[in-house]
Parts: sequence; structure tokens; C-alpha cells
Amino acid sequence: MNPILILIAKRLGLGLLTLWFVSFGVFFAIEALPGDTAEAILGQSATPETVAALRKELHLNQPALLRYWNWQIAVLTGDFGTSLSNGRPVSELIGTRLGNTMFLAGMAALISVPLALCLGLLAALWRNSLFDRLINAVTLTSISMPEFFIGYVLIFAFAIRAGILPPMSAISPTMGLPDRIVFTILPALTLTLVVVAHMMRMTRASLVNLLSLPYVEMARLKGAREMRVILFHVLPNALGPIVTVIALNLAYLITGVVVVEVVFVYPGLGQLLVDSVSSRDLPVVQVSCMIFASAYILLNLTADVIAIVSDPRQLHRT
Repeated sequence: MNPILILIAKRLGLGLLTLWFVSFGVFFAIEALPGDTAEAILGQSATPETVAALRKELHLNQPALLRYWNWQIAVLTGDFGTSLSNGRPVSELIGTRLGNTMFLAGMAALISVPLALCLGLLAALWRNSLFDRLINAVTLTSISMPEFFIGYVLIFAFAIRAGILPPMSAISPTMGLPDRIVFTILPALTLTLVVVAHMMRMTRASLVNLLSLPYVEMARLKGAREMRVILFHVLPNALGPIVTVIALNLAYLITGVVVVEVVFVYPGLGQLLVDSVSSRDLPVVQVSCMIFASAYILLNLTADVIAIVSDPRQLHRT
């Protein structure tokens, strides 16, 4: 059997086990939160009788382990349950929100990945120059700042001062693509500034490490230009670590949007997750966390496969 297929099967098995641990941990973490879901839905004026009736209707009077087991069986059959807050199917609630989150992550990826690769390549080409030092200083600064701070700075600069972009990302399903892009620019730029630094620095480090190897010197002695040496001789051998860090940051674009969506009131899956935790809506929280964990695992698996295909020697190190 193909060794790569064996590796993929092993990683998928570990991924499924990880998803089970994630679901178990999230379920009992929500259970440990103070407060009661029925009281949160009915309000403080609810009587003990109405609270008890609602708890029975929502099956909250059952033991936690039994409810967790029933939820697992339902998910395996394709039933993600019903929201405890509004009674709507969880799949219906998550469908639109997941599409919005993927649109935001896709916009950020389209900006950040080419930008990081170009900056890393130029920094390696002009290493130790003023450009290289300036780019490193800027990226270190962006890494040091949290997402919410970058978001508020961009809102102040482009929405309040300049007035050229909307401060809040109030998108809707009926909105056209141009308007949707305009309302998503600021959160996408926030995510870009957070992730581009990691990808750029890894690209530069990988290229610089290979530039001193003998085969690169031979290519230069044959008269190849520096840009051709980097593009055709160095970059293919540096793809492994570069692809890995890109995949990790793409996973962050999907799983790390929670803070950015809250800052810009973006109607995505992260915002829904925060609202659901506040209302103790366990089915929505469970499915949202499973989606985030699945995206992270699949992107890591993709990075491993691409890295091994680009350098088969890594197959013996796994």
C-alpha cells in the first residue's frame, strides 16, 4: 500500500480521536458554567414550575452523560439537534454563518498568502538590506499586537478618521458581492496583519537557509541570475516548511476569527459561538467547535501531505 495513503489513514484516525476529545471537553466545560439554560431562556421572572417544565422539554433534567451519548448518536446519523435558545435546527443556524466565516477567511487568505510569499522572497533576495530590516521590524510589531487592538486601530483610521470604510461588518444574505467585499475589508485586513508575519518570516528563513548550499553556489557559478536561483532552485526545496506554516495560518483564519468577528459584529460562526456560550446553547456550541476542530485537523493533514510530496525524505521521519 502507498506509504502516503497509510500516513493519511493514520492521521485521519488520530483526527477522529481528537474530535471526540474536543466534543467531550466542550460538552462538560459548558456543563460546568454557572447558571441554567432554562432560566436564561425564560428570564428572571420565571416561576420554578415553568423552569422545571422547560428543563423537561429540553431534556435538561437527564444526566449529563446520557445527554452527551444521545447527542453523539444523533450527530452520527446526521442530526445536529435543535437550538435551545430559539428552537431552530442547528444546521440551519450554522449554514449561513459558516458561509460568512469562510468568505471572510477566503478574503484574508487571498490577501495574506501572496503578500507573505512576495515579501519573504524579496527579503531573502535583499537580505540584511534596509528593506529586509524594515519588513522584519514591521512583522514583529504586527505579531506583538492582539487582533482586537489591530481591529480597533483600523476602525479608527479607515472608518472614523478617513470615513472610507464602514466600521461594522453588517452583511446580509441579500447583499451583492461588491457590497459584501466592502463590508468585509476591515476584518479581512485585521486577519491579514495577524497572519502575514508568520508566513513571511518562515518563507524568508527557509530561503536564506538554502541559499548557502553548494548546489545554489553551482547555479550562480553557471551564470544564473539571483531571482532565477531563488525561484527555480531554492523555492521548490523550501516548500515543506513554507506550506506547513501557511496551512497553520489558514487554519487560524478559520478557527481564530472569533475575536475579529466580535470586534466588527460580523455575522459569522465565531460570533454565533460567542452568543451561544453566553446563552448556554450547548448544541450550537458543540457543532461550532467540531467544525473549527475539523478544519484545523484537515488543514494540518493537507500540510503534512504536501510537505511529504515535496520532500519524500520526511516520510521516514513521521
